[in-house]
Amino acid sequence: MSRLRILLYETPDDPYRNLAFEEAFFLARHYDLTKDDTLRIWRNANAVIVGYFQYAKEEVRMDALERIGAKVVRRFTGGGAVYHDLGNINYAITVKKEILPEETLVDSLYKFLLSGAINALRKIGVEARIENVNDIVAGDRKISGCAAKYMKNTLFLHGALLVSTDLSKLASVLKISKKKLADKGVASVKYRVTTLTNLLGRSIGYDEIVNALVEGYRELLNADVYFDLPSREELLLAQRLYKKYTSDEWNFERAPSWKFKGLIEDIIG
Repeated sequence: MSRLRILLYETPDDPYRNLAFEEAFFLARHYDLTKDDTLRIWRNANAVIVGYFQYAKEEVRMDALERIGAKVVRRFTGGGAVYHDLGNINYAITVKKEILPEETLVDSLYKFLLSGAINALRKIGVEARIENVNDIVAGDRKISGCAAKYMKNTLFLHGALLVSTDLSKLASVLKISKKKLADKGVASVKYRVTTLTNLLGRSIGYDEIVNALVEGYRELLNADVYFDLPSREELLLAQRLYKKYTSDEWNFERAPSWKFKGLIEDIIG
């Protein structure tokens, strides 16, 4: 039986470090600096995370962002902008799998890895489904958006679960085009998404979500699970990447190119 490593490492008040660590633990798995597939569960306190191909000023209302004191951080994966607060629980998983057909890798990646989150939601009483490749929907409301990346035989997916997110803040800071809203048949972003708390009519604790996600992915991968701390290599990678994630070039320019010469080689030694 395979093993699934669980990381609860997070820096909620430093979204730059949280996002640097996302890329770091994916790279560590890809270059075999860690030996087991890894599920990370984490939170940001107050931030907007934009996709790699987005331009922050077109996706975010900067005046509203300043009013609530949130930060903008670009992630290394594609997809749309999302608002993070402590009512939003993020999950990220990286696995070594060669069972997905190359010609349909992207669709298969989402369908396969999102199944763990669907399992988790079922455990807390929410029947959900995948729509538009990378959205998780319950009824007619979106409760999670996801993005993914792959390098050869290493797959990575991360997503945000809206547990008790402040939807008013979410709606105030994100710009959503009228065309996109019309395609969804709604008038504003606030009414296109909902939270798990609203769906279930009860509060949901952090531990309940963590346990559900761990069990959901354990079942998907048929794995023994164990909790762990970040490795030395992951932390070193994250520290090196931190310079990128705190730079205006990375966070605010269009599709920035940022390469670190010898990033992995220096750490492997």
